[in-house]
Amino acid sequence: MNDAVNDAAVKSFANDISNFAANNVSGRRCSPRSWMFLLLTALVAVSVVSLLIGAGSIGPRQVLGLLSGSDHAEARFIVWELRAPRTLIGIAVGVALGVAGALLQAVSRNPLAEPGLLGVSAGAAFAVSLALVLGASAATLRIPVAQLGALIGCVCVLSVARLRDVGNDPVRLVLAGAAFSGLLGSLSALMLLYDQSAADEIRFWVVGSLAGRRLDDLWAVLPSLLVAGAGVVVIARPLAALALGERAASGLGHRPGLIRWLAVGCVALLVGAATAIAGPIAFVGLVVPFVARAIAGPDIRRTLWFCLPVGPLIVLTADIISRVVVAPSELPLGVLTALCGAPVLIAVVRAKRLPML
Repeated sequence: MNDAVNDAAVKSFANDISNFAANNVSGRRCSPRSWMFLLLTALVAVSVVSLLIGAGSIGPRQVLGLLSGSDHAEARFIVWELRAPRTLIGIAVGVALGVAGALLQAVSRNPLAEPGLLGVSAGAAFAVSLALVLGASAATLRIPVAQLGALIGCVCVLSVARLRDVGNDPVRLVLAGAAFSGLLGSLSALMLLYDQSAADEIRFWVVGSLAGRRLDDLWAVLPSLLVAGAGVVVIARPLAALALGERAASGLGHRPGLIRWLAVGCVALLVGAATAIAGPIAFVGLVVPFVARAIAGPDIRRTLWFCLPVGPLIVLTADIISRVVVAPSELPLGVLTALCGAPVLIAVVRAKRLPML
């Protein structure tokens, strides 16, 4: 008798939990403002954890002691000179790659479009590697070089897609981008053998990481990020109209061709800046728009807004894991995102329905 009562109580409790989740956690009932508040709160929490945890001997206790006023020179150096810049750069990279991925998916109307998969990141990394081999060692030159490489890579893949009429097939477009990325990756590896003196620096541009980045790197790319951000604000409404079709966008007074070129320019600025300071970070531009779109719906304007917290949240979480998973060493961030993002891509491709955007 008691067992029957207990079973009934358990079932009743489970039903109550299910009803609560359906009414309060479901994306249909939870307002966009609530989602934004939750995401920003999570981002603040992850940023704090990023300051507390690392691969070295300085842990949460030493960091909290430093914040409470203790004079620990090593802890001060690690927190303010290494972890704090790394955290800020991770936020910037997450925003840049997330927004760039959303723009690429909107322009190509392809849910699999992503800077890493379409050769945009590979173009930026190859351009920087080539500049290093040619002797351009100044850090300020890497940013425009990376952005030029990203622009060329993006234009090449999208042009091939339109010429060969593969833009309407999400998987074939990704295959075209993967082939282009593989070609540029092979050329970058060839340069490792050609110039041994620049091998260490070139290796960084083959495998992305946030380790060793400084605030000066962030300040150097900040103007590009601000210009790209202003461009995204300008084209957000026209992109929403373009989602209705070229005729509808033209009827509303927009120029579809100009909108696409402006979007590609913003993608080049964002991906070039992110690659210039962190190297190629794969699959972030694929996962972030998917998550943002699941929360915000199909409207590109809302999707772009939600990419702002989702991108840094994913990048910082992956960076924290990369620090501790093989401690006291570190796993490169680009390797970790590739390991985690590849199953996501496979799952998306294997989905029964993969609609165009």
